[in-house]
Amino acid sequence: MVQNLNIIQQKIFFSLNDFESQLEIWKKEKQQLVFTNGCFDIMHLGHVDYLSKAADLGTKLIVGLNSDASTKNLKGPTRPICNQKSRAGLLAALFFVDAVILFDEQTPINLISRILPDVLVKGADYNIDQIVGAKEVLANGGEVKTISFLEGYSTSSIEQKILKAHQ
Repeated sequence: MVQNLNIIQQKIFFSLNDFESQLEIWKKEKQQLVFTNGCFDIMHLGHVDYLSKAADLGTKLIVGLNSDASTKNLKGPTRPICNQKSRAGLLAALFFVDAVILFDEQTPINLISRILPDVLVKGADYNIDQIVGAKEVLANGGEVKTISFLEGYSTSSIEQKILKAHQ
């Protein structure tokens, strides 16, 4: 079991600098890099569906994960519900996720600009012209794609169910 936990931990990077050497290896190997990002606060089937579809678009799936501070800034004072260590560990435990990189900024533009993935992915609730990093990826010859969410699954709806149950 310790071996599996080591594999999970090796996929988690606490900064872009920590990820640089792995990025260089994958680029030399000409891996098809896919990048997506989010808070992934309470993992659910919708996240698994979205991430697995993103992974199918290349050979290495890189997930930019909003840190606790970044998530709080985006989602409000009651979030995140699960801390960044938990969220990173759950994402890294998915066999089709190859790297999880934490970031503190409001957007992952610094990650995207450095990684320059072959495919940038966001949910279909975004138009391509609204996706952070789309211009940079397209200018580098990459693609920007959107993936529809699995209906009936969202962190916000789970949060509301929990709150309603405790009123």
